[in-house]
Amino acid sequence: MIGDDIEVTVVDIRGDKVRLGISAPKAVSVHRKEVYDAIKKENRNAAQVKPEDLPVDLGNKLQASKPIEPAPTPAPAPTPAPDAQPRPSRGISGPAYGNGNGNGNSK
Repeated sequence: MIGDDIEVTVVDIRGDKVRLGISAPKAVSVHRKEVYDAIKKENRNAAQVKPEDLPVDLGNKLQASKPIEPAPTPAPAPTPAPDAQPRPSRGISGPAYGNGNGNGNSK
């Protein structure tokens, strides 16, 4: 255990190799060291980019862009009348699309 919420488990041992399983909350990033180092390097490089390093048209597009508005919330589906009977289900077999031979073509 690491703290109260991170658990490390030995999953497999084969020869001189050990596989570990790590259980952690989603808010905790878990990476191998070489991956973590590469992420840190890319973040440092991205933080050093200056606006004049960007292509001219991209810089203009970023400055001129307006905030993205959220999509409208769809209206809720109407509630069926209390006396409405449920529709019987249809028994459909075979592939969802196609001619039944499994390749999705309908010749």
